Order: sequence, then structure tokens, then C-alpha cells
Amino acid sequence: MARGTALQTRHSILKAARELLRAGGRDPSVGEIAARAACSRLSVYHHFGSLAGVLSGVARDAVASTRPTDLRDLLSQSAAHWATDPALFRRLPAATTVDAALLREVASALAARDRLRPGCSLKEAEDVLGVLSSFATFDRLHQDGRRSAQAVTEILLRMAGSILNGPP
Repeated sequence: MARGTALQTRHSILKAARELLRAGGRDPSVGEIAARAACSRLSVYHHFGSLAGVLSGVARDAVASTRPTDLRDLLSQSAAHWATDPALFRRLPAATTVDAALLREVASALAARDRLRPGCSLKEAEDVLGVLSSFATFDRLHQDGRRSAQAVTEILLRMAGSILNGPP
């Protein structure tokens, strides 16, 4: 199989899985994904190994690609990312948290700039940032468009004040 064709097949499988997940109901089967992707079940197994592998691939693709550099960036990029497809993220729990290393980077940057309130440990800051940047928190505040991603970001920034030394 040519490299371009293999990449196209992989892309088609991920696209089919995303579409079936968005449709709701139960998780799609490998056969359903293969049929939607116009490939064989064997191709799905070749590329991903299992249904769990396909779902992990969809989750990996759903993770934001840019690296925020500060608190405002983290929260606004997270909210903007979650707003792109809330229905899909509700079906992909593995893709609904921000990478722990990234949370550590932002918490460390806040500490280096003396932005953490006295007594706030890096671990506490990481945990709070994890909650504030998670899909679950976003989904609760956004409620399918009741608030814009920008309005959610502003609420999250006010909530972040619990770990900050001064205003966000």
C-alpha cells in the first residue's frame, strides 16, 4: 500500500469514527466505522489495532495543538477548543482534560512570576488549573451556547483568582 493511500485510509477511519460518535447512541463498532470509511475491517485493525485504538486516535486528534503560555491563554484556548464540538467531547472522556505537563508548565510560570497566592503549592495550582481547563467545567458553563467561549473564559479567570496573588 502506498504511503499516501495509507494516510488517506487512516484519515478516513478517524473521520468516520468522529461522525459516528457525533451521531450519538452507543460507541460504533469496527464494522460500522469500516463501512463509513469505505475500507475493510482489517484496515481498521491494521491502523489502530482495536476499537479502543480508533477511539484513542479520535481523542488524540481532538486535543488542542497550540501550547498556551500563561493563565489567560490556557483558559481561552481550552474554552475555544471545547466549543468546537461539545457533542464529540461528551463522547470522548479521554480527550476532555488538558495534558498534565502543560498544567505544570503554566503553574510553574505563575510561580516564577510570583503570581501564586502565598501558601498555594504548585500541585494545588496544577489541580485548580486542571479543573478550570477541563471539558466538564467548560460544558457546565457553556451549556451548548448559553454562554460564549469568551464569556466562559472570563468566568474561569475569575475562578482562577483562588490561586492567584492579585487579579488575573
